[in-house]
Amino acid sequence: MNLSKSLKFLVTPLSKDNPVIVQVLGICSALAVTAKLEPALVMTISVTAVLALANVLISLMRKTIPSSIRIIVQLVVVAALVVIVDQVLKAWNYEVSKQLSVFIGLIITNCIIMGRLEAFALTNRPWPAFLDGIGNGLGYGIILVIVAFFRELLGSGTLMGYQVIPQWCYDHGYMNNGMMILPPMALITVACIIWVHRSKNNIED
Repeated sequence: MNLSKSLKFLVTPLSKDNPVIVQVLGICSALAVTAKLEPALVMTISVTAVLALANVLISLMRKTIPSSIRIIVQLVVVAALVVIVDQVLKAWNYEVSKQLSVFIGLIITNCIIMGRLEAFALTNRPWPAFLDGIGNGLGYGIILVIVAFFRELLGSGTLMGYQVIPQWCYDHGYMNNGMMILPPMALITVACIIWVHRSKNNIED
């Protein structure tokens, strides 16, 4: 496989074919774990790792999986990887694990993962499948991080738990926007990103 083709698998999902703002997949977790930046980053890493490894495993088994049970096999592979990720996260950062709560487990049914396994891993070799998994995981994560950045900054005045907006701003009347940490604002922020993305693409076209 040539370099340009490899880069295409990695780069296309970041913007042109982003799974969240173009394909409108994975919205539930984008709304649920973006009140703060740290859980969003951890979810990004978790989904990217699971998607890349699941893509590779399904690609390796693609010629031996009976069509009638392929969904079951995919779910078993993803579930096993999610359990590993969940245990590692609990050992590494238990507080973030508690914040993410059930959403780590729900990676099993994340439509981005199941969609890439069906649409790509079952019909491609392991290396392209791995690159596709990394690209789509990062494309998903970029949106999570952008949404979480604005929600935590404007809603709490912090980033990664550290105070960013200086105290003198509060002394002069600045107030955090409490609405930003409510779930509806995540949806509105994603909608704004979709609007900017599509406007930019229309101009370029």
